[in-house]
Amino acid sequence: MAATAIRPYRPADHRAGRRLWAELTEQHRELYEDPGYGGVDPGAAFEEYLTRLDLSGMWVAERGDAGVVGLIGLIMDGRVGRVEPVVVTARLRGQGIGRALLEQVAEEARGRGLARLTVMPQSRNVEALRCLRGAGYDVLSAVELTVELRPRPGTRQGPVELHGQQFHT
Repeated sequence: MAATAIRPYRPADHRAGRRLWAELTEQHRELYEDPGYGGVDPGAAFEEYLTRLDLSGMWVAERGDAGVVGLIGLIMDGRVGRVEPVVVTARLRGQGIGRALLEQVAEEARGRGLARLTVMPQSRNVEALRCLRGAGYDVLSAVELTVELRPRPGTRQGPVELHGQQFHT
């Protein structure tokens, strides 16, 4: 197995970054059984992401035999940082690449004097939740609730209990 290196994103990584963004969008489409999630072009939102004024840095995971296989970004708001996105190509998940990307962002955030980092994974993405918890993201800091105005059969999962209340994902 080839070694994975974490390095800053550079313009030559654009095609790979857009591909990874599209892969993440496709995963969300599957998780929520919503083929329209992300629009017609699942990688298009990457272009908008690159123009964010609060984007403080991006890093990629590169593997010699496969090129860029992971991407992570740091959004800053004062002394608080948010990890967005964190994505590893599906065929290489579970090999520590996501953890290495998360460690890189944490190191960068510490170096910039940030007080904390947050990340907002999709509630149905159990694989991501496990990875994030294993990387130290174990403080539940916010909850976002949704009401499905056009519920689709079979899309609700759960229940999940939080403070004695039942919710679905």
